[in-house]
Amino acid sequence: MAACSFNMMFTYVYAGWEGTANDSRVLLDAIRKDDNFPMPPPGKYYVVDSGYPNMPGFLAPYRGERYHLRRFRGRGNHPRGAMELFNYRHSSLRNVIERCFGLLKARFPILKSMPPYLLGKQRRIPIACCAIHN
Repeated sequence: MAACSFNMMFTYVYAGWEGTANDSRVLLDAIRKDDNFPMPPPGKYYVVDSGYPNMPGFLAPYRGERYHLRRFRGRGNHPRGAMELFNYRHSSLRNVIERCFGLLKARFPILKSMPPYLLGKQRRIPIACCAIHN
């Protein structure tokens, strides 16, 4: 799990869970166990995907409404209603983290196919890649 700023810099990385782990479990574990977890200040939010809970400081999209930017492209596909408009803008903002991870994986191919190192070493590799990226 990672957080990034709008200038595509990683601001927080929590590594060690397998890729199939539920997003909300990983987030709640980070909040509970990591004393350095940067909770957003009052009135500020992290834009999170639908796998995360909607809770104070974390803003997930509306479920059951169009979300991905490509679904809004083309004539007559503009957002209809407040929830679709919110999802459209949410998706635009979340695009930053997607681009950031795409850039990271292109720059560090080791992240695409992790060698069978011991778990402790595997956990440090994404953190090191994010630090070098920054």
